[in-house]
Amino acid sequence: MSDYNEMWRSLGLNMKNHDQLMQVLPPTYHDVYLMQPNRPEGMEYFDFVVNEIHGLRIQELQEHKKTGGKVIGSFCVFVPEEIVIAAGGISIGLCSGVEIGTAEAEKVLPRNICPLIKSFMGFKLGKVCPYFETCDMVVGETTCDGKKKAFEILNDYIPVHLMETPQMRRNRDRELWLGEVKDFANMVEETTGNTITADNLAKAIKEVNGKRQALQRLAKLRKHDPAPISGKDSLVIEQIAMYDNVARFTAKVNDLCDELEEKVQAGEGAFNRKTPRVIVTGTPMAIPNWKVPHIIETSGAVIVAEELCTGLRYFETEVAEDGQTTDGLLINLAERYLGINCAVFTPNIGRMDKLLQLVEEYKADGVIHCALSFCDPYTVESNRVEKTLKEHNIPMLKLETGYDQEDAGQLKTRVEAFVEMISEAKR
Repeated sequence: MSDYNEMWRSLGLNMKNHDQLMQVLPPTYHDVYLMQPNRPEGMEYFDFVVNEIHGLRIQELQEHKKTGGKVIGSFCVFVPEEIVIAAGGISIGLCSGVEIGTAEAEKVLPRNICPLIKSFMGFKLGKVCPYFETCDMVVGETTCDGKKKAFEILNDYIPVHLMETPQMRRNRDRELWLGEVKDFANMVEETTGNTITADNLAKAIKEVNGKRQALQRLAKLRKHDPAPISGKDSLVIEQIAMYDNVARFTAKVNDLCDELEEKVQAGEGAFNRKTPRVIVTGTPMAIPNWKVPHIIETSGAVIVAEELCTGLRYFETEVAEDGQTTDGLLINLAERYLGINCAVFTPNIGRMDKLLQLVEEYKADGVIHCALSFCDPYTVESNRVEKTLKEHNIPMLKLETGYDQEDAGQLKTRVEAFVEMISEAKR
């Protein structure tokens, strides 16, 4: 990595806190990712992106800002990145996958709050994240009460625009959400100083749809046995999708898929044929939250799909491109984003149906439901997931964990027992 210390200091980072993070991230990535056997050569680009996670990409964002461009950060897949792109801005997902800045976060938050919330507040208050410090504003949403109230506090430190996420999908909820999308578009126009037109919005939709199509192509290749790529590598690609340059990322994913198609034709895989196949579902896993996937794939199983916001929910559906006006395209955007199977919805039957579909399509032997501690929407909804899977005789393991490593041994014991159970069933 190049020396970016001067850039980080100019952003006002707490260099001591930031150094602590950078001392942990590269070795962790090396141990979790680079030591995997049979990795595709196309992963070299994504390894480079993670290695430069606080370097080259931040430099690109700074160059964008020097020309008058704006950077808008978000925490959730409900925020339409197409709107930001249409207005000439850059949309980035913000850090929230590691325990750091905890002391600062706990000055304004309760100790027993979801680790994801404590993480993003710690990143900002501890001045650890150069993405946060690069943003002109951030966009929050009401997908859980903890985040909703935390965004009020976050607004004391950086401008926050809050989108009201409906909790049902009735006609009046759709009208509410369309209004929120339009308000967001107006806010982006005010922030960037640029007008969103039918032409630039259509172009942005097509560009982001292209990214989704590349990720869909990758996901389909994972249906093969042996799986041509590990679940960990797929997850890190999906995480990078939220902050990398869209066109460049799309091209690199398609290049990787070209390689994986050759591996499939040759019968080559990242794991042996008939390795137990699992689907991971639950709370999103932001960089560098790789603990559970690493445990799973070092316990004799392969992850073949992620029913997560950092997974299929991010890219499984596209925005209709047939709108002729700005309002028509905004309606298409609102409809697509309201279809995300987040646990905020009640009922959330679509998520149950999707899991059953994924188990069949990916020939999965079991499902691992992983929720962060104190994440009420997903820990409570795990009851519905478990009930649905049990009715269809699909094995499921429920895990609840945080970002620390203290429970890693216990988790590994439970995962190994689950993998052994579904392995016996395959024989």
